[in-house]
Amino acid sequence: MKAYPVKSTPLRGTDFREIRRQAFGLYDEIRKKSKRRPYLRSAFFAKDKIFLDIYWQHLYDQRNWHDRMRRLRFYPCAIELIRKSRFPPTAKENPNKRSEILHRFLGATQNQGVFYVQIKEDKSTNQKFLISIFPHK
Repeated sequence: MKAYPVKSTPLRGTDFREIRRQAFGLYDEIRKKSKRRPYLRSAFFAKDKIFLDIYWQHLYDQRNWHDRMRRLRFYPCAIELIRKSRFPPTAKENPNKRSEILHRFLGATQNQGVFYVQIKEDKSTNQKFLISIFPHK
């Protein structure tokens, strides 16, 4: 799997609130552009919509604050990767729910940081949702 090189940099900050404010500012800009649910258009999925609202629920399910901050740092990089990447992801059927496919994209920042973006696709409706963003170990 090839890593898509992103130009945007991970968010900087020492506190979760500081990083969340920056990431939620980006999310708020995207949210203001749509009347209903916030979404991005994906280059790989032929400009299909990738809905972003589930990501925030998943992020707050994490109990560890350090883990939340570690994941949220790559939010602008993930937005760029979803919008511009045409590299094929690894795709597999969700073992817990057979009606879903999980797509995992690989991205690389300019300072050689590697991260993953996971998108869930519902087979029956063909809707796609951003589930998770996380750095490579």
